[in-house]
Amino acid sequence: MSRSAIPRGFSRLYILTLLLEKPMTGKQIIEETEKRTQGAWKPSPGLVYPLLAKLLTEGLIEEVEGGYRTTEKGKKTLEEYKQTYTEFERGFNALLKIGLFSKIIAQDLIDRIIGIISLLREDIANLGKAQREKYKAFLRAELKRLEEEEQQS
Repeated sequence: MSRSAIPRGFSRLYILTLLLEKPMTGKQIIEETEKRTQGAWKPSPGLVYPLLAKLLTEGLIEEVEGGYRTTEKGKKTLEEYKQTYTEFERGFNALLKIGLFSKIIAQDLIDRIIGIISLLREDIANLGKAQREKYKAFLRAELKRLEEEEQQS
């Protein structure tokens, strides 16, 4: 699996999840990922170490004896991801039931959407109040549209 095949934002969530299990160093994260994927994905040091530095700066992980571990703030971020994922998964499951998408395509779409949402969250944090309100209105309208479509199926 090439780096480009990994949806943007996935590495961040993967490392946060991995560090919930036990503290690990950057090298251990790389080795564990390669082991778990049976060699299909080996994240490069150029991906892992800058990402660890960013997660540290954001307070999502902390340095402890034995490497890094996910903080309470990191756990909250993962929980928000899971809630968002569940909402999208419910919508895509409706599509799967009527046979419009295969499970693999739907899963890939969900992962890409979640990556986009993660990026949007970062961008929204830097917006003014008026622009945030516009985003909220847009997202509410889209959620309402999806719920109406789901009820019609």
